[in-house]
Amino acid sequence: MSKRNLYSLVAIILVLGVYGYEHFLKEEEASEYIKEGERVKSDTRTFFLPSSTTGQVVHHQEYSLSYSEPHEQAEWVAYELKKEHLARSNFQRPYFEIDKAIKTGAASWRNYKNSGYDRGHLVPAADRAYDKRAYDETFLTSNISPQDRDFNAGIWNTLEQKVRYWARKYDGVFVVTGGVLKDDLKTIGNEKVAVPELFYKIIYDPDNQKMIAFLMPNKNTDEPLYDFVVSVDSVEVLTGIDFFPELEDHLEDRLEALSDFKEWSFN
Repeated sequence: MSKRNLYSLVAIILVLGVYGYEHFLKEEEASEYIKEGERVKSDTRTFFLPSSTTGQVVHHQEYSLSYSEPHEQAEWVAYELKKEHLARSNFQRPYFEIDKAIKTGAASWRNYKNSGYDRGHLVPAADRAYDKRAYDETFLTSNISPQDRDFNAGIWNTLEQKVRYWARKYDGVFVVTGGVLKDDLKTIGNEKVAVPELFYKIIYDPDNQKMIAFLMPNKNTDEPLYDFVVSVDSVEVLTGIDFFPELEDHLEDRLEALSDFKEWSFN
């Protein structure tokens, strides 16, 4: 073998070695993100987490979620909204980032571009405005779902504000939110992100032992919030999710059967 061929061979081996090492490092980094997402955080109230129909639950620092790979979004996000979380901030709005903790790969924000749909937050950024890290976490792509723009800016925004009002009034609540995911939904983008026809939000006040659920079509409406109050049981039928499996059975049965909003202030 000539020296020129030998040098060429050595160069190829070096390039392949560098490439292989870089690939190994990327795989290691990805594995660390996934492991971190599987770790229950010390301040995560797992007692109130719903069941997962997908088997892929991820715990971020300030909320948990169950990711549905076929729909490329979370089937639910769950978090505690404390009174002390209700702070105003002037944090700079970050770019959306792909959630590296999703082991099957979270969808890119680019799927939403020119789709006609908003990147609708499931955990609102305003619910995490007390801390920059918590705020930035809401811009992970696992925390967004395609929402009609008038819906997102209208009745859905009104409901989010009402939840913050209740968190202040009742000294904290627990919130579960998601789109109703099923087969044959419209999709957007190259990764076929499903567009839910319905969104739900469930609020639980553990101190006063009361619960309320909302189920809303993904479109603009002028109807009042209380017209969308349903029982948690009815949302469970639609989604296949057991929302509060760790509650004592008699309490879970009673609270999840209610569709009465009289105990909640709508003023």
